[in-house]
Amino acid sequence: MSIAAALGLTKKVRYAVVGAGDITQSAMMPGIAHTGNSELTAIVTGDPEKAKALADHYGVKHTYAYEQFDQLLASGEIDAVYLGTPNWRHAEFAIPALKAGIHVLSEKPLEISVEQAETIRAAADVSTAKLMVAYRLHFEPGTLDAIDRIRKGELGDLIAFTSCFTQKVDPANHRAQNGVEAGPLFDMAPYPINAIRYLFGAEPLAVEAAVGTRQAGNGLGDFDDTVAVTLRMPGDKLAQFTVSYFANAVDSLIIAGTKGSIHMSPAFGFGEGIAQHRRVGEDKSEQTFKATDQFGGELRYFSDCILNDRDPEPDAEEGIADLRVIEGIVRALKSGQREDLPPFQRMRRIDPGSQVQTLGAVSPPKNVNASSPTGK
Repeated sequence: MSIAAALGLTKKVRYAVVGAGDITQSAMMPGIAHTGNSELTAIVTGDPEKAKALADHYGVKHTYAYEQFDQLLASGEIDAVYLGTPNWRHAEFAIPALKAGIHVLSEKPLEISVEQAETIRAAADVSTAKLMVAYRLHFEPGTLDAIDRIRKGELGDLIAFTSCFTQKVDPANHRAQNGVEAGPLFDMAPYPINAIRYLFGAEPLAVEAAVGTRQAGNGLGDFDDTVAVTLRMPGDKLAQFTVSYFANAVDSLIIAGTKGSIHMSPAFGFGEGIAQHRRVGEDKSEQTFKATDQFGGELRYFSDCILNDRDPEPDAEEGIADLRVIEGIVRALKSGQREDLPPFQRMRRIDPGSQVQTLGAVSPPKNVNASSPTGK
């Protein structure tokens, strides 16, 4: 008997998407059929019009309201769920799914606090199901190439990291009206924080400084629209980043060492190829990696882990590691002082050789009752 048969699964893992907002519609749903080992069998949304339109487009028979989630878990129609809900609703769906033996792929951040993320991890620890946090760049070729170069010593000893990641968010978008947990610190900062951690291969020790500002007339809610942070890394290395909901779009990072540097722009987005501008000594080179279906790639990896009974790398601990830093930043913004972070050691790191995914990019259909953060 195959592992898939022993697990009671079909050759393809059957997914429900929970939450049908912009990221689900424009990125995850178009990539599911693309994977070859996954299929969409159910949609969970609070919008009946959206449910019908998406079900018709993707040929999905089963749609559920959020209040019917328990019925979905007991239906026998799915093996796994993808959580594309707002950050503060991840535990609400992840925990009952895991208790029911349903695998969970959750968007990042895993939740809005370490405490809540730990409740999800505890549910995963006693479940027969697997949990993965959707860090799509853990599978993106250009990102993994940069990690590999650093590990091979091409840049020498790492000294500094800097990043600017910004977008002009539409005040009508839900991100603009749900407080700090929907603001740039929770929505955008996980990207540079995660990059700092996977490029240095180490965990931040302290938030040396954090400054938040609110631009006059930004039209956004009661939170800092722009946040700048300095982190202290082991060995007195420094990592800095700025995230913003009010600046025009920027998506870049620079990692600098004693022998060389890599400038990536774009560094965090999807839909176009990741570009590297490298300098080693006096030698310069450039490379733009082919755009991939980053969402389909991460889903294919997760489904492969399910079908072959392997533990996925970006697990609950990875999600908790980023939230540990975010919570330190929140404290630093309030105190105006350095905030030491609790001791933490990541037990597992990215494996560039086995995690790379190269599915070609897909073209999404027009969204139904869902707009992008910028309103376009």
